[in-house]
Amino acid sequence: MTNLADNLTMTAEQHGERPALRLDDTVLTYAELQDGARRVAAMLKDKGVGPGDRVGLVLPNVPHFPVLFYGALAVGAVVVPMNPLLKGREVKYYLEDSGAKIVFAWQDMAEEAGKGADSVGIECVSVEPIGFLELLGQHEPDEEVVDRADDDNVVLLYTSGTTGQPKGAELTHHNMITNAATSAETLIEITEDDVIMGCLPLFHVFGLTCGLNAAVLKGSCLTLIPRFDAGKALEVIGRDQVTVFEGVPTMYAGMLHAEGAESADMSSLRTCISGGSAMPVEVMKNFEQTFDCVVLEGYGLSETSPVASFNQPDQERKPGSIGTPVRGVEMKLVDDERQDVDQGEIGEIAIKGENIMKGYWGRDEDTAEAIEDGWFLTGDMAKMDEDGYFFIVDRKKDLIIRGGYNVYPREVEEALYEHEGVAEVAVIGIQDDDLGEEIGAAVSLKDGYDIDGEELQAFAKERLAAYKYPRAVWIVDELPKGPTGKILRREVEAPDGADK
Repeated sequence: MTNLADNLTMTAEQHGERPALRLDDTVLTYAELQDGARRVAAMLKDKGVGPGDRVGLVLPNVPHFPVLFYGALAVGAVVVPMNPLLKGREVKYYLEDSGAKIVFAWQDMAEEAGKGADSVGIECVSVEPIGFLELLGQHEPDEEVVDRADDDNVVLLYTSGTTGQPKGAELTHHNMITNAATSAETLIEITEDDVIMGCLPLFHVFGLTCGLNAAVLKGSCLTLIPRFDAGKALEVIGRDQVTVFEGVPTMYAGMLHAEGAESADMSSLRTCISGGSAMPVEVMKNFEQTFDCVVLEGYGLSETSPVASFNQPDQERKPGSIGTPVRGVEMKLVDDERQDVDQGEIGEIAIKGENIMKGYWGRDEDTAEAIEDGWFLTGDMAKMDEDGYFFIVDRKKDLIIRGGYNVYPREVEEALYEHEGVAEVAVIGIQDDDLGEEIGAAVSLKDGYDIDGEELQAFAKERLAAYKYPRAVWIVDELPKGPTGKILRREVEAPDGADK
């Protein structure tokens, strides 16, 4: 029996007076983080929340997120983290699909989250900096940490497929405990003296595992930025003497090009890790030269907790590679029949090990399709060199990665299909120097409608999180189709001067 929340109990006993979380002038020690989490646990118990119940969190990177996260874990609940940029209709889906019993939303996001909560008939608790502390003050700390089995769910992380609605990846206590330990001990090699930059979203598995859970395991300090800003990141690294930076490639590029980058104090940086999407080799080289540090690139998915492979500190590093499998994990490349491909040939990455999710919440068919004999099929195509290093070459799925955020064409298409004048839509990724990819939509209209791309863009913007709506929309007479009538996204191309 185990619980991810035990890590906080252990660290608070050993390093209670050390800083756990920092947000500018606000600092929480490990003793204070534990006290807050215990009060959250007491509040949740009063509200009838217990083992296995789902608790929604809609918060940016503020200290309240870890307090709520570990408090929910302590009562045995399953956390459903959500992007604070989601609109009410999106929040409603997450709450409905997960069967959440309650949702907590940061003050600026409470209105949209409240709409979603109202529509499914559950309570939305608005989290305001002062008011929430007063609310917690009404509850005496509850010291119990409920025992959970290794394969009990700890989080549901929603990840869309190219077809259908987002699916909840069921990550277990064992998944997250082992992946946090692997991240902390073999990749970042952190101790209680380290300061980790917490600009990766905590609602995302990369920030949750490699940032928060790894820091709590080792007693490190996590210094937070609610929303990434390159100039602010440079300032915080110097101010707080950050030793470990974790980010997606666009963050590295942003910091390189930020005003004052040349004079920024980055002397404390020891290790940088990158994931989320492929790091351009030139960006990596320039970052390392400019700031005199080492960048280690890795790979993983929500379904893999997330770390699967990495350029590891004690091994040769190959720029452009996602490295080798981490401890407790196996990787191989397979063809469409799930047979191994020869070394040097391109195949789909399959992953097996302690990091693989239990399955997709309530979706047995999708789970069976994704996992066979313990091997999870990623949809990412790669090749492996003679040293066992993996190099991603393409994505089998139509996933778009915009600035480190995953955007699934189907979700954007569904929003555009809600417009009465839209006949057919194909959403594609368009290469973008700053973001990696931008979102584009080719639309054919129903007879009798005269709509421009700008109007459709505004329509989508009302219905989708800010990072999801298409920045380019263009009208076409018809979309390319295969023999069965299926729209062929891969044959859709953005015209020069598409409506922005």
